[in-house]
Amino acid sequence: MMAASLLRRDKRATAAHLKADLNRTDNTSGVRQLQELLDAVLNPEKPAADTESLDWCKCLIAGGEGFEEFCKTVRSYDNATLCGLVWTANFVAYRCRTCGISPCMSLCAECFNNGDHTGHDFNMFRSQAGGACDCGDSNVMRESGFCRRHRLRTGENVPSIPRDLLLMSEMVLPRFILCIIQYLRDGYVEPDTSTERDLQKVLQQLEPQITFLEELTKMGGAMRTVLTKILTNQQTFKELSMGQEENVYAKKNYDKYLSALKNSGLVSVEEKAQGAAADATVGAEGGAMVLLGKLEDQDGGQSVGQRKRVKLSSSTKDPCIIESLKHKCFLEELLFWTIKYEFPQKMVTFLLNMLPDQDYKITFTKTFVQHYAFIMKTLMKSHESDTMSNRIVHISVQLFSNEELARHVTEECQLLDIMVTVLLYMMESCLIKSELQDEENSRHVVVNCSEALLKNNTYWPLVSDFINILSHQSVAKKFLEDHSLLMLWMSFVSFFQGMNLNKRELNEHVEFESQTYYAAFAAELEACAQPMWGLLTHCKVKETQEYTKTVVRYCLETLQIWFDAIGFIDEPAPNQVTFHLPLHRYYAMFLSKAVKCQGLDLDSLLPDQEMLMKIMVHPLQIQACLSEIHSNMWVRNGLQIKGQAMTYVQSHFCNSMIDPDIYLLQVCASRLDPDYFISSVFERFKVVDLLTMASQHQNAVLDSEQERPMLEGALTFLVILTSLRIHLGMTDDEILRAEMVSQLCMNDRTHSALLDLIPENPNPKSGIVPGSCSFEDMLSAVADFKAPVFEPGGSMQQGMYTPKAEVWEKEFDPIMVVLRTVYRRDVQSAMDRYSAFLKQFGIHTGNPWPPYKERTPLHPCYKGLIRLLHCKTLHIVIFTLLYKIWMDHQNMSEHVLCMVLYLIELGLDNQEPCIEEHCHDSWFPGTNLLSNLHHVINFVRVRVPETAPEVKREAPPSTSTEASSYAQVFSLVAERRRKFQEIINRSNTEATQVVRPKSSSTRWVPPGTPPQLVTEILEIRESMLSLLIKLHQKMSSKQNSLSASWLEDMDTSRHAHGDGITAIERILTKAATRSCQIKRSIQDICGKVCPPVPPKKNSPTDKKAMDKEERRQRARERQQKLLAEFASRQKSFMETAMDVESPDTEAAMDLGASEVMESEVLYDCVICGQSGPSTEDRPTGLVVLLQASSVLGHRCKNQEPKKLPTSDEEHIYLADTCGVAHDVRLTLMQRFFKDSSCLQSVSIGWDGGVYVQTCGHTLHIDCHKSYMESLRNDQVLQGFSVDKGEFTCPLCRQFANSVLPCRPGRGTEAGAWHTPTNKKTCVLVKEVEDLQEKLGLFPTESNLSKEMELVIKDIKNTTQKKYMDYGKNPGSPDNDFLFMYSVARTNLELELVHRGGNLCSGGASAAAKRSCLNQLFHVLAMHMRLYSIDSAYNPWTKLTQITQNRERPEVPMLFRDVPSLLIIFVLTMPQPLRKEHFTCVVKMLYNLQFTQALAALSTKFSSEERQAWSTSGALKKNTASSEKSFEALLSHVISELSKDKSVYKVNLSSSVWSPQSIEFSLQQFCLPFLRLSCLLQHHLYGDNLTGCLEEEEFSSLAVCLGLLPSAPQPSNTVHSASCLEWAVVAFDLVTQWCAEVTGLSQMQAEQSLTLLIQDPQWAAPRLLQLPDNYNIIFQYYHRKACTSCKKVPKDPALCLVCGAFACLKGTCCKQQGICECVLHSKHCGTATGIFLLINASVIIIIRGHRFCLWGSVYLDAHGEEDRDLRRGKPLFLCEERYRVLEQQWVSHTFDHINKRWGPHYNGL
Repeated sequence: MMAASLLRRDKRATAAHLKADLNRTDNTSGVRQLQELLDAVLNPEKPAADTESLDWCKCLIAGGEGFEEFCKTVRSYDNATLCGLVWTANFVAYRCRTCGISPCMSLCAECFNNGDHTGHDFNMFRSQAGGACDCGDSNVMRESGFCRRHRLRTGENVPSIPRDLLLMSEMVLPRFILCIIQYLRDGYVEPDTSTERDLQKVLQQLEPQITFLEELTKMGGAMRTVLTKILTNQQTFKELSMGQEENVYAKKNYDKYLSALKNSGLVSVEEKAQGAAADATVGAEGGAMVLLGKLEDQDGGQSVGQRKRVKLSSSTKDPCIIESLKHKCFLEELLFWTIKYEFPQKMVTFLLNMLPDQDYKITFTKTFVQHYAFIMKTLMKSHESDTMSNRIVHISVQLFSNEELARHVTEECQLLDIMVTVLLYMMESCLIKSELQDEENSRHVVVNCSEALLKNNTYWPLVSDFINILSHQSVAKKFLEDHSLLMLWMSFVSFFQGMNLNKRELNEHVEFESQTYYAAFAAELEACAQPMWGLLTHCKVKETQEYTKTVVRYCLETLQIWFDAIGFIDEPAPNQVTFHLPLHRYYAMFLSKAVKCQGLDLDSLLPDQEMLMKIMVHPLQIQACLSEIHSNMWVRNGLQIKGQAMTYVQSHFCNSMIDPDIYLLQVCASRLDPDYFISSVFERFKVVDLLTMASQHQNAVLDSEQERPMLEGALTFLVILTSLRIHLGMTDDEILRAEMVSQLCMNDRTHSALLDLIPENPNPKSGIVPGSCSFEDMLSAVADFKAPVFEPGGSMQQGMYTPKAEVWEKEFDPIMVVLRTVYRRDVQSAMDRYSAFLKQFGIHTGNPWPPYKERTPLHPCYKGLIRLLHCKTLHIVIFTLLYKIWMDHQNMSEHVLCMVLYLIELGLDNQEPCIEEHCHDSWFPGTNLLSNLHHVINFVRVRVPETAPEVKREAPPSTSTEASSYAQVFSLVAERRRKFQEIINRSNTEATQVVRPKSSSTRWVPPGTPPQLVTEILEIRESMLSLLIKLHQKMSSKQNSLSASWLEDMDTSRHAHGDGITAIERILTKAATRSCQIKRSIQDICGKVCPPVPPKKNSPTDKKAMDKEERRQRARERQQKLLAEFASRQKSFMETAMDVESPDTEAAMDLGASEVMESEVLYDCVICGQSGPSTEDRPTGLVVLLQASSVLGHRCKNQEPKKLPTSDEEHIYLADTCGVAHDVRLTLMQRFFKDSSCLQSVSIGWDGGVYVQTCGHTLHIDCHKSYMESLRNDQVLQGFSVDKGEFTCPLCRQFANSVLPCRPGRGTEAGAWHTPTNKKTCVLVKEVEDLQEKLGLFPTESNLSKEMELVIKDIKNTTQKKYMDYGKNPGSPDNDFLFMYSVARTNLELELVHRGGNLCSGGASAAAKRSCLNQLFHVLAMHMRLYSIDSAYNPWTKLTQITQNRERPEVPMLFRDVPSLLIIFVLTMPQPLRKEHFTCVVKMLYNLQFTQALAALSTKFSSEERQAWSTSGALKKNTASSEKSFEALLSHVISELSKDKSVYKVNLSSSVWSPQSIEFSLQQFCLPFLRLSCLLQHHLYGDNLTGCLEEEEFSSLAVCLGLLPSAPQPSNTVHSASCLEWAVVAFDLVTQWCAEVTGLSQMQAEQSLTLLIQDPQWAAPRLLQLPDNYNIIFQYYHRKACTSCKKVPKDPALCLVCGAFACLKGTCCKQQGICECVLHSKHCGTATGIFLLINASVIIIIRGHRFCLWGSVYLDAHGEEDRDLRRGKPLFLCEERYRVLEQQWVSHTFDHINKRWGPHYNGL
């Protein structure tokens, strides 16, 4: 057989040969050969994992070329003008709102960076579901935003492709794709029979094949065209899909496909005529679920209304459907399998990669729509619905964002019908019976919020697509024009109407708090509100009036159906509330739009009065329940009910929930009878019984403690209702301004918080509305920006916006604040801020009341709302409340009065023509507020309990005239019933039987209540005016507070802000200006007013109540006083104890200085509070924190910090750091010299040294032990580990981990210790030598010595082993010795760094207060006395005597580190050391240091210069002061060192040296030694450090150390040589030192030179320098591969100390169970790491076993962090924050300043 022979040949040759055959004109044999070969190669019966067939395909397609070359060739013919790069979840992309036409527009980083978006509103985002780049697609974005590559329309000048290039692809690929499909058919098993894993297995085996398809799509336009042809060609599909007749396998395979189709449940078809639309409300039709499957239009001319439906039932096996969902091309079947396999990522990417091809895009979109119903069914069944949702949206958003395409499929494939029906079908799967209103007979069904479908947001992809297509005008119009669709949609919305019903628990607390409300609110927002806002955006102009009318009509119809279904008549069921009324809200928002934008007449859209009454009931119920919830009436329902009340008003929901509800109530109020409306409100709020003139009453429904909050709630609601103008005439700009002001008044806000808090949807925020103000402009108009402040040691502030003063003055609107607060405390916060403003500007000092704000005028349509303020019912309520407040009845409050006054004032500001009516009661003559204000009411008949004080009075003398004017008992409820009856009778006569007759008496005499109600008549004789004036008196507690003439001399301007007194004055003034009659009445009343006589206090309860109140008041005052006292104590403590971070404060406890002088130092123990000395048996200790530190080791020579590399060319070299330099030096020494000598010639601890700091508090060591025990038993979760010895200081809570024993104070020797000396140098030198010979007396074993040994152990455990063992034999005493004296060195050096690197500032720095060097020295000294230096090797002899050369090589004196020697001497001599001996040691060491400086300097000369200095200096040798002249000594050093030719071999420098420059460089060389000695002296002897200028530092220190006799005159400069003082002849000693160097035969010149030039100067430690723009770091590092595992880390991190790049939390780089960042922190900072997390822009600190989030040093333009880059705005380096971070690093204060530490368990 031919194929077999072909298979054996070389692939490339075969391919070339076949290609040649196929290119001939007669290519039949070639075709036959190829087909046979393919039959053999692409045999689906072989396992898919066999890649042989894939290699064949590659070779064949390339036609004999290499596949890579072939790819290149094809790419060169790429004619695509779109980018189309597809990405998956977590990819970083960009969105530019300035360039986007569709809100879903996104760009890949490359296109974004290559386009010009400066100044645009863009952000970076992490893709959630995946996406594709839109660059080049002008349907989705403006061309100005295209990148350079796609702007050029590259396609036009690409040469046309040669025919033969893709010839093989056209032949081979159809077979290849078929092969994949056959594998997919074969591998598929229905999920019920199989596990998900089987499907995954099939996909894994197919991975290489699908990846190959993906590669093909990336070859560009030419290859995509070929693929499109193959995928969409129906002929090819027909020929290949079923397989040839004789092929048994293919037949079976095809059958599998058919059965899979069948199992998809798409079975019997039935045609329905146009009426079909109405039936889709399903529910009752025997539960037959209806689902739209898209069928091909056989008859072509189908009208929109006719829809073919597919009933879902898996029992019937009707072949008809298989015809109808017959796949006609490969693309359709591929999509089918993609769905069946639940959208594998690779397949999705392949299908999307093809989209830049226009033909493909259209076919694919149609195919997608055709399978839409099937996709959603699969989604509902899927176990991985989240992943699947994301993949679906990944595809659909690419298809439906394009308006052209969306319109096309809407028209051709009934996309809208499909979506709505699928949505209905989806929700129908989880319906339950509604229990609202009439539980038994309700016919209404609602979604069940606890179903997975809602809980997991499974409907999200579908709704998101629906919202997406509705954003296109053409599609939305189609939807709004299609009445049957609208009707379907309304029935869908009604599934959500009344869901998640809450029933008030009255007895037991609910056992299980369900959290279903999350699902309910999300569902209403996403499935109902979002589509509504989408539709509303297209109803903005007059031309769209018809749409609005239609929607409104259907809303009302559906509402009517709903009322009937739940059996609602007129009263809502008690103790029930649902927050979900989407139908009401649709109706409200379309009404609002109609009036505001389309100029429609409101009345034409409103139903009759009866319907309005029904509509208002449920929204009103919600408002009353909000009040009940806040009054704790629902506490037994658990916290979740509070959660609902909060979500309802929360910023993302309020404009779709509370705002429409309030608006709807405003519409109802403006059209219904005001008396009816007002009485309904008070009845709903359950406060009717409270509104009586009597001092006592019975409330059938409320407990007495709930009455006040409910009354406040009712009044506040009325104020909001009558004063809110959001939908009643405010422009978008005014709304935005009001929202912004109310949010800023509650609290200062960051920019992002404000953006988030301002409701989005009437959409003023995006600023798209032409002529409207943008968010930014508005913000700058109302607020000032407060740049972030940095309190060192405080929290990191963010940039905040705060209201401007004039906003507080003129625009602060408490009503808006109340409406928008989620937490009640925010209202208080706003009021506190308001009163602070008034105090600051001296406007008002007391406790101000909420200011009254003038409102924007009402839109004419809503004028009826004003009638609420002018109706008798309200006036009666106001009168009653004023009276009750004046008479001090219980449950009244300032807030009640405030709201009552607000209502009066609103009424005065909104006048209404008066309607005079003499009705049955004689309360008020008419409805106008002005005329009713001064109407006097004489008697009122009230019903009171028999026990009430009123009953005991005699009846008033009833003369006939007065008796007639009794006001009736006023029953709100009866009044409301009457009105309701009237209205219903008016609208239909036969409705009388509907109203259940309730006699009013039943409300008023509740049966079985003990005290009977009796009717009494009260004498009142007051009007509202007189009550106001009396209240004014009462509040200002003066009689005649208003003189008769006060109106004349009224200054109105000061009335805007103030308390209740001001408010009353303002109202009286307004009333007086509006009516002369009132003005007269006021003057009359003021003339004859007298103090109120409250009813006699017969009942003892009142007296008790008064006393109780007074007692409470006193207790409160006492408490305030105590608190104030406590605060001041605390403050003074804080000042002394806690200036951790303020460098200016002089140390509060300068331990060094105070200790030495007193006879015995006393310590306070902060645990037991006793004061006493530290003794041998009961030692006291300092609370200290020991931490390992490598800060010193990271210092460099250069003052400038190193730059963080942000490109592959930049690098950081670490070789020049202090730590490395010292390591190199020690290693070099160890090669040539004896180990013990080496270990005394250097200091270690530059890396991994131990730093000791204290908070300054002391405690008894035994107290500390018991304290630790108690911590160990304490179960509270601490941020530290007690087992590691960690604790917090019991007094100041500073973190610590050890206690440093204080030595008992020996005050006696202090005097002798300090006395200046006049002994000769040589005598002192001898004394020092003797002291060193004296072995330290071993102290007796005592508690103190034990503790000291324990601390030494702690110190050793603080750092890592490798930082302690530098010797050749680890654990030797020499090693220990080196480590000990290095601890002292590290602490001295660090203190120098903290003082700024020099001692010019003098004084005790902030660091000094934390320093405990004195104690530390004593502990170290005691430990080091265990070692004596063998006198033969004692460096002291070499310093001060001429000695004979010994054989064994020791480190030459000139190579030794002088400060180390100083510390060794001090620590090994018996303590306490006399000061004269200390000075002597310093002097001798200075000689050595100076000689080293000369030697180092001489190596920098050129040989000629060296010669010149040598000769000129030789002349001075014989002068008297030659030993103190640098020239003489320099020349001597040069001549001595020249004896060994090798030393000066290497020439280093070319500069020319003058005596001045030499002097300067010698001083610089010696300064570090002087600084260290001076600091040591300061700590040991308590000498003061005097400040000086930097130029004078050398002389100042020299005087301080006694190297110079006294302060020199400024005129003569100090020479460094004049400080020398030699014990023996200088030149002999120098000769000896030089000889040690020249005698080293085996060292090379370079090496001895390295050791000779030890430059002790290091710059201050710095963190890396970061680029200004964060994007630079992000772009380079977030895709950078890790150096150790070569993968791109999921969470990349950067070390800010050395620039290392690490995988945070990555298991890839774990070693011994420790993740990379923790490992690095050990290696780089001895367990302190500072890492910048690239993907989050935040910095984390690792300290030992703990870590904390430090915050971010990158802030956006508004001064805020963007943690996790959620907002993706451009970020810029904040220098101040970075300095704070660096300073905390250098000063080792991370532990004290950052509060939130947690263990990292090595997992970072």
